[in-house]
Amino acid sequence: MASDLLTIGAAGAKAARAALDVTAHNIANASTEGYIRRTARLEELAGRGTFPYTSDISLSGARVGSIHRNADAFRQAEVRRTGSDLARSDKDLAALREVEAALEDTAIFDSVVEFEAALQQLSNDPVDPALRAVALARADAMAGKFNIAAQGLDASVDGLHFDARSDVARANGIGAELARVNVGLSRAANGSTDKAALLDRRDLLLSELSTHADSTAEFAGDGTVTVRLGGAGGAVFVAGNVAGTLEMAVAADDTLSFAVNGAAIAVTGGRLAGAQTGVVSANSFRARLDTLADGIVQTVNDAQGAGVDLTGGAGQPIFAGSGAAGMRMVLPDGSRIAAAAAGAPASSRDGTNLLALRQAVATLDPAGGMNLLLFDASALVAARTLSNEALGTIASSAKIVLQQQAGVDLDTEAANLIRFQQAFQASSRAMQVASDLFDTLIGIR
Repeated sequence: MASDLLTIGAAGAKAARAALDVTAHNIANASTEGYIRRTARLEELAGRGTFPYTSDISLSGARVGSIHRNADAFRQAEVRRTGSDLARSDKDLAALREVEAALEDTAIFDSVVEFEAALQQLSNDPVDPALRAVALARADAMAGKFNIAAQGLDASVDGLHFDARSDVARANGIGAELARVNVGLSRAANGSTDKAALLDRRDLLLSELSTHADSTAEFAGDGTVTVRLGGAGGAVFVAGNVAGTLEMAVAADDTLSFAVNGAAIAVTGGRLAGAQTGVVSANSFRARLDTLADGIVQTVNDAQGAGVDLTGGAGQPIFAGSGAAGMRMVLPDGSRIAAAAAGAPASSRDGTNLLALRQAVATLDPAGGMNLLLFDASALVAARTLSNEALGTIASSAKIVLQQQAGVDLDTEAANLIRFQQAFQASSRAMQVASDLFDTLIGIR
């Protein structure tokens, strides 16, 4: 026969040792990010006998046919999709919380209430210089609060721009690395450990890319991947050994747009999509804050211009500028508050125009407007928080399912160690038996 017990035992021992090596490799990489559990696939070695015993079966043992990765393309795609949704939600929620903080922490609502209270106190004694000074101080403080809130919203938008640029740079880095991995995959032998390591790296990069922007992956038979950004119909970002360039543009209104090699894409997932919606939300609240500030400036100045101050002169504007960022108090001193009606003499105790000013402010209701603005911001944060928690649960579940299928289970690997060790020992025993038989045959006279 073309094979014998010694050859079979040696092949079995070699295959068992290779399986032990794979098991040990799994255990060593149990905590390695992106590692997919390997399995040694054993194949039977068998063939026909040689001439003149061609009808005999030649049993030759076993060998390791390939190193298999326990990867599941569907589960991996689910992890990428849910991770992309969660990354978008995380970024959007973080932006909304910054908007909420910019509006709440500056205490604009309190400053508006204090300004209205100062006007009411002044109506008790319209010529009191201390009350006039307090009213102007409250007006100046209110304008300052609006300025700070506007600066906070601007800083939030600037932060979103900065983070988005970082995400774009990292996405381009991932694209370049995926192109290099594609080159390695096209050259690596199927079933080899080198190819398995490259496939792990490919999948890890795809997962990270999905946290920056929604992407779709198309896999070739050799493991190389073609990546599109912006959904299944988006622009090709990686193809073969060529990686495109993701670009970001900032419009005059601070909104963001993206393109791959000049072709516009609609980003709906990942941190970049969250940055887009975050800027839109910040702009919306900024516009409402500007409207409120402009309303106060217009209302107060109109009422002020209808009366006369303590010098008998026509009332001058208390505020100047436009928008929350430009609002400022410009009246030089408290004596210039036009509390009296037009035509009243200097130092008049008449408070008719001050009453009209208070009524105009009450009609505008800036405190109510600011309260509504704060309520809308808080409600939006609360709603997005619930959505974020749900997306987090979904993404976590997808990761757990993938980990159960593709991750390393130390209990299973420990059992494999015992199983393959016993197989190795049994094959070694077979070789020992073959040696004993050979010695017995030699000893026959």
